[in-house]
Amino acid sequence: MPEGPKTPMPARRKARKRALDVLYEADLRDLPIDEVLRSSISRIEGPRPGYLDYAILLVEGTAEHLNRIDELIASYAEGWTLERMPAVDRNLARVAVYELLYRDDIDDAVAISEAVELARQMSTDDSPRFLNGVLGRIAEYATH
Repeated sequence: MPEGPKTPMPARRKARKRALDVLYEADLRDLPIDEVLRSSISRIEGPRPGYLDYAILLVEGTAEHLNRIDELIASYAEGWTLERMPAVDRNLARVAVYELLYRDDIDDAVAISEAVELARQMSTDDSPRFLNGVLGRIAEYATH
């Protein structure tokens, strides 16, 4: 039976996915995040996608606060070091923690559920539950 039309990905999810791609590439290739971001933007052909501004904001904000973000992830990822986490999970967590701590326009539940959904699509079977737990603990910390 043929599949019906797929629901288009919401703009903010596309932005998070693009931010993840940039952070993931910088992480794996051990390159400066701003360099990978510039390269990624230069490869876009045609009109600039509407979600790109939010993706850039996510990447730049995550990069600006990376030390604090990584410190929190390492602290709340019980039994896991950053280096031991799958790179996708580590970078999804970084984007979500940036949104949790520094974006007042994004509800904590939305930041967490978006990271969990992208993990469900792109990472291991255990990743959604792992990220939900870590991000939930960080969100609780951030509200106190």
